[in-house]
Formats: sequence, structure tokens, C-alpha cells
Amino acid sequence: MNWTTIRLALRELRANKLRTFLTCLGMIIGVGSVIALVTIGSGVTAQITSTLESIGNNLIFAFPGGPDAGGRGNSSPFDRQDVEIVRNTVPGVLDVSPSSQSQSEVTFEGYTATTSIEGGEASIFRIELWEAAEGRLFTAAEEGRSVCVVGKTVRDKLFAGGPAVGKRIRIGRMSCDVIGVLKSKGTSMITGDQDDRVMMPIRIFQRRILGNNAIFTVEISAVSRDDVPRVIEGVRAALRQSRGVGLDTGDNFTVRDLQGFVQEAQNIFGFITLFVSAVAFISLIVGGIGIMNIMLVSVTERTREIGIRLAIGAQERDVLMQFLTEAAILSMLGGLIGILLGLSIAAVAVGAMGAPFLPSIGVIVGATLFSAMFGLSFGFFPARKAAKMNPIDALRYE
Repeated sequence: MNWTTIRLALRELRANKLRTFLTCLGMIIGVGSVIALVTIGSGVTAQITSTLESIGNNLIFAFPGGPDAGGRGNSSPFDRQDVEIVRNTVPGVLDVSPSSQSQSEVTFEGYTATTSIEGGEASIFRIELWEAAEGRLFTAAEEGRSVCVVGKTVRDKLFAGGPAVGKRIRIGRMSCDVIGVLKSKGTSMITGDQDDRVMMPIRIFQRRILGNNAIFTVEISAVSRDDVPRVIEGVRAALRQSRGVGLDTGDNFTVRDLQGFVQEAQNIFGFITLFVSAVAFISLIVGGIGIMNIMLVSVTERTREIGIRLAIGAQERDVLMQFLTEAAILSMLGGLIGILLGLSIAAVAVGAMGAPFLPSIGVIVGATLFSAMFGLSFGFFPARKAAKMNPIDALRYE
């Protein structure tokens, strides 16, 4: 292939701009879909990893209700005995905290915000890796006092970004003193806005917000990531004993680590990726067939031109290369436009999700080469038909 061949191919494609664009459409859609999905997937995976690191790699949750839909057997909330047996009998446990949550309206001097209220012991800050950006976190000695710590989002809504420590806010029908502001963790697909929360001692939360002693979650941190599977089994055994679950009865609670939630999200995204990739592959095949059809039309339209070239000394390989070049340029043009379109869609999507934009150079190069191969494969038959023409018959063609 030389520059003259490429220049002639570009001239023919420019002469029919609309037809060229419509021919490339299948390649554009196929390549664009793959690039967009892979780039979005990279960003989402990075965000999930970042969220996991911010929450804690060794975090384990236990909550009422069996693993089957709707739970199995008794699914009543946990109580203090359940928490203590996990704390005192399961090896490999670093910290344990009961936890309960509720949505409530929070007000301060005319400013209102509806947010998540979480009750827990002082150890919950270590388990969920929270730190104080302003003021301090509550301690075990304050677990019966009306004190609370607010997230950055709540601070901004109620205090317009001003100082919050030392102020007294109202949560539903109770009031509490703000003693600290949590260091921001931002927003993620898994947890939403992690800063849109108020945290308070669980005893005051149960008494003043819930009106009972229910514990809806037990949060556990293992000593290390390697201990997590062993701790999960230990927590299951301890809770079965504490809740009086018989040997022939299924769990009336569920124990999972954070990696389980992440794995579910990745499995769902993997299925979507596989489905869209299959659709994209079909689109590439349709695009390739479109290229072949248009090239056949082009061969028919240019029969006399082919006859003249062959008659004045052009070789079959020259004609073959001419039409293969046009097919390759068509497919690569579609691939390049598809790459730009896919990257644009991915940039908008990850921006809306708050995930990082991480395009893969390898995937981009692969998509370009793949589209070129498709063009050459589907353009070979029309190019061969043009190269095999009899010059005399071609010159007689009307």
C-alpha cells in the first residue's frame, strides 16, 4: 500500500460523504459501545475499590433475616446478648458495634435536612474508619448522653458551611449537642453520599429515636483481611447459639463481608458488559456486511474505471489493494469515530456517577485494529471481484 492508493481511496470516499458515513454507522455503534462500557467499567471498579478502602477491607455485617428471599424462620432484631457473644467468643475479631439506622428530619434555626441517623457504640468509628475533621468523636463514656457527630453534607445544609461544633440541633422530637464533624468520604455507587449522616450513641438513639432496644445490624471488623472468612463462620456459629437456632433450621440472620456486596455489583456489571459486548459484536458484523454491500455497489459503479486501469497495465493486485484500502479506511474511520463517541459517553457517565475517567489505551488500540480487520475481511470479496474482472468486458459495461 502506498500514498497514491490511500489518496485515491480517500477521494472516492469524499465524493460520497453521506454514503460513507452511513456505511461506517455499524462500526461506530459497535466500537463506541465497547469503548464506553469498558471505560465506564474501569471507572466503576476503581470507585468500588476506593469505597472499599474508605469503609474498611475487614468489615463484616450481620443483620436479621435469613439469606433466602424473605428470610427464614424468626427474623427478629438482634439484642445486646447477640452483640456480646460475638464480641467475647469469636476469635479474630478486632472491634464490634451494634448499629441501627433511621431517616429523620434534622433542624437548626430554620434550616432543615432529611438525613440518615445512625446509632452505634464508640467503636463504630474505628470499624467504619471515621475520623473527626472538626471537634471530636463521642466516647464509650458518653453512650447515654445526647451528643452527636454530623457529616459534612449535614454540616453544609444546616450551618451553611459554618462552624457546627457546640451547636444544638433537633432530630425529630429530641435535641442533641454537636461535638464533632466527620472527615468527608464523598459519594459512591455503593453507599451513596457517605457524608449525609448524623451519628450518635446507640443507647440514646434507641431510647429517643426508635423507642425500643432493637439492633438492626452488628458491625464487626476482623484483625486482618485473611481472618475475614474465619470470622464470618465464627459469627454465624455464635449467633446461631445466641438466637437458639436448631441444627436442622436455617439461619434467621445473614452474615456478609463488604466484599460480598462489591462482588454482587461487579457480577451485575459483568453480565451487562457481556450482554452489551454481544450486541456490539452483532453491530460490528452488520457494519461489516454494510461495508461489503457498499463496496459491491462501488465496484459495479466503477466497472469501466476498473477496465481502463486493467487495460493500461494495472495488475490485479493493484486493483485488489485499491478496494481493500477503501474498505479498511471505511472501517477504521468508523472505529475512530466510535472511539471518540464511546469516550465522550463514558466521560459523561462516570462524571454523573462521580467515578474516575480511566480510558484504556490497550482497548482503544485493540478496537482500532479490530475494526480494520473487520473492514479487510468483509471488503476482500468485493475487492477480489474487481481484481478478477475481464478488461474487455469491463470496458463494454454500460
